Amino acid sequence: MLFLEDITVGQIFRSGRMQVDQERIKTFATEFDPQPFHLDETAAQDSIFRGLAASGWHTAAITMRLLVESEFKPADGIIGAGFDELRWPHPVRPGDELRVESEVLDARPSKSRPDQGLIKVRATTLNQDDEAVQVFIGNLVVPRRPG
Repeated sequence: MLFLEDITVGQIFRSGRMQVDQERIKTFATEFDPQPFHLDETAAQDSIFRGLAASGWHTAAITMRLLVESEFKPADGIIGAGFDELRWPHPVRPGDELRVESEVLDARPSKSRPDQGLIKVRATTLNQDDEAVQVFIGNLVVPRRPG
């Protein structure tokens, strides 16, 4: 359990790995992002992706799961206050194995809430070839050490 006082700029946290399954790509897309390049291999061949690709929102959901299960353990959980940036530089394909590396960019006490701090984190989701498939810079709320 990490409090603001335990977090320093430059710290890096790593996650385990998760393989992306073709059927889960389609299931997620059916419910949340029903576009042909997420649902149908033939249609996807004629798209900008040149093959089936996971929705960016599916990638974001996998990233969240990997973050929650990673070495990064804020005392109250991973509580977002917003994003400065969110990018998907490469598509996620069936069979890709994803992992997340998170780097602390800033850490400071809250000006309005003395029991909390704010940290800025760059989370990079990488595939098995070390290609970034998602990068976000997020602002997180973390508690300060009591007493």
